[in-house]
Amino acid sequence: MPAAATVSPAANPLALLRQLEWRVRHAVENILSGEYRSAFRGRGMEFDQVVKYTFGDDVRDIDWNVTARLGEPYRKKFVEEREVTVLVVFEDTPSLQFGSGAQSRREALLELAGLVMLLGAVNRDRVGLVHVTPSGYLLREPVRGRGAILHAAASLFASTPPPLEASRQRSEVRGQKSAVETGPAKALNSDLAPLTSEQIPWQLIARAAPRHSVLIWLGDFPPRAAPEGWTPLRRRYHTMGFRVDDPWDRALPAGELFAAFDPTAGRLVTLEGSAAERAAHAAWRAQREEAWRSLFPDNFSRLVVGTDENRLDALVRFFRARMTAR
Repeated sequence: MPAAATVSPAANPLALLRQLEWRVRHAVENILSGEYRSAFRGRGMEFDQVVKYTFGDDVRDIDWNVTARLGEPYRKKFVEEREVTVLVVFEDTPSLQFGSGAQSRREALLELAGLVMLLGAVNRDRVGLVHVTPSGYLLREPVRGRGAILHAAASLFASTPPPLEASRQRSEVRGQKSAVETGPAKALNSDLAPLTSEQIPWQLIARAAPRHSVLIWLGDFPPRAAPEGWTPLRRRYHTMGFRVDDPWDRALPAGELFAAFDPTAGRLVTLEGSAAERAAHAAWRAQREEAWRSLFPDNFSRLVVGTDENRLDALVRFFRARMTAR
């Protein structure tokens, strides 16, 4: 199925979100069914309280410490986890503003984030948002209810893209690299001056939601090391990575000399289609995939969608694959 009609999220955030909500409800009721919940729920049981042991209770639930202290058998009582908390981390970098087709990576990633948040709303889950830009971040604590989640998503859709000037300044601080060192093709793929993952407030995020919540990190994920503290964060949350790729991320277009705008450098970059450019692009792509798989080792914890693909269809396939793999 082709990508949905391209509408800028900032043009009319609420109108676009209502269109997405209708598609999400249709998918949940007619396509996804229980796949969304099965992808997250059934993780185990949550401890509730200690109660007296009675005949017929499972002896494996006996709390021997309490039993020894009180002199009579007590067991742990558990309740099934009924609610999912979804924490969406949207890494908003200037590099997302590149697009070789009808939509930029940022527009496509915003739609994907909106779909995720609306899925949570439709399923009566709690949804939180961390919007990170080069100049700072905005945290919206997890909330339940269609109106509150719709408001959070609308604020994300209406946000102004990071200024390209900030990206140029970071580039100048790092020093201009020659075309021999990086190649114009590599510059087009956001490795010139990426937002470092240390700028994301990971310590705050580690306290923003209960244990076993679902953390979905959305970005373009250039080649870089995992953030400090990522391993304990993966133990605390069910971490997933959602990425949107432009067709040029996967392969440079064939053809003669042409120019394209690189948002990370804030300038036009000339591509000659040389063997050196294509080799640099292939090396960058390999480094990026290696870093991507290092962050999310489980095949069913990462999703890559093209700007020319239908994002909702991709989400449906993702959740079905997770359910099948359980």
